[in-house]
Amino acid sequence: MTIERGLRLIAGALVALSVLLGIYVDTRFLWFTLFVGLNLFQSAFTNWCPMMAILGKLGLRRAA
Repeated sequence: MTIERGLRLIAGALVALSVLLGIYVDTRFLWFTLFVGLNLFQSAFTNWCPMMAILGKLGLRRAA
């Protein structure tokens, strides 16, 4: 798996989980959804995301 695919997998899972928690547990979990979305938005412009650095240190490689 590449860093880019891992990042999409983790971001999608976190968004889905936080929306479900926001619906069924407490609406304040939706703030986490906003955080993930804003982080993805800024990474589109800066090409930097903390999770990409973590995934790189875990041994995932960049896409060719």
